[in-house]
Amino acid sequence: MVVNTEQIVSMTDANQNFSKVARLVDAHGSAVIFKNNRPKYLVIDLAQETFLDLTDDEKIEIAAKRILHKHRKAFEELAK
Repeated sequence: MVVNTEQIVSMTDANQNFSKVARLVDAHGSAVIFKNNRPKYLVIDLAQETFLDLTDDEKIEIAAKRILHKHRKAFEELAK
């Protein structure tokens, strides 16, 4: 993900002035909040982001893949 430096906000700034974050999101579609000099949170405008338009079946498939990947060893052990 490429981040425009104009979209970066520190955690302190976000805590003290969330309206600044909201204005950035309105202007650019998203804002990245940095914590300890690292990107930590992504704030997006839900109305503009199409990647969130998933069907229920797609959401279930994504969740299932994450669970299987995270607990693969346990599932392999259960399969024995």
